[in-house]
Amino acid sequence: MEANKISVVIVSFYRVNDLRQSLQSLHGIDTQLQVVVVDNGSRDGSANLSDDFPAVRFSKLPRNFGLTRALNIGIRAAEGDYILLLHDDVLIDQPSVIALAEFLENRPDVGAVCPTFNAPQIRPLPTPANPDPPFVPTPPEAEVAAECVIGAAIMVRTPFLRSMGHIDERYGNYGSAIEICKQIQSSGRKLIVLDSISAVHGSALSPMPAGSLKGDRATGTAAFLGKHYGFGASLAYRLKTVNLGGTKIDGSG
Repeated sequence: MEANKISVVIVSFYRVNDLRQSLQSLHGIDTQLQVVVVDNGSRDGSANLSDDFPAVRFSKLPRNFGLTRALNIGIRAAEGDYILLLHDDVLIDQPSVIALAEFLENRPDVGAVCPTFNAPQIRPLPTPANPDPPFVPTPPEAEVAAECVIGAAIMVRTPFLRSMGHIDERYGNYGSAIEICKQIQSSGRKLIVLDSISAVHGSALSPMPAGSLKGDRATGTAAFLGKHYGFGASLAYRLKTVNLGGTKIDGSG
């Protein structure tokens, strides 16, 4: 597997130090991977990292358009055959990224692959009866097939994302990962977490206000349930979570 066949898309928001460490982990300034950073309107110097990482393509947005829209911008700029969608607080090295791509190349039955995290990572897909199942640690098995994973590091084939057109932008910050996982399930392929490849997911709190995140999560969950289970499921969930608000993070406010 040649590194130039792989793109890494990172969405960043007010985490300049985490972003710096993530880029250094990917092999510093001389990485052969195509790395695309989409910054969601940070004012913490994140965009200035382009001076330290000249091989990285930076796209600076004027404000926070939410994770989903920023991911779509990064995906459109990706040129590799495989795309790793990566959060800005994840540390994974270049050999591990290449190993993920090699696994996908050799396993046509698999639609996406993830490294193992040092934190709860897998769960069932949301349903009307269980709209927000908790994440649990990945069992210590060589390959774990999961319905849904945390969206911090997911590698997929580029044609798969292209076939989606884009990640549904009814989701703001929350929802892009569960939508990708659902589309993989609908395609009849597996979503695999590999025990042999590990990454470190940062534990720092989100720089966004907790109230905004709760409202965005409620909106994203309602959008997912409405899309895949019908309007009634979405309405019932909205009525149960009306006290959480319902504004998605997408830059429109």
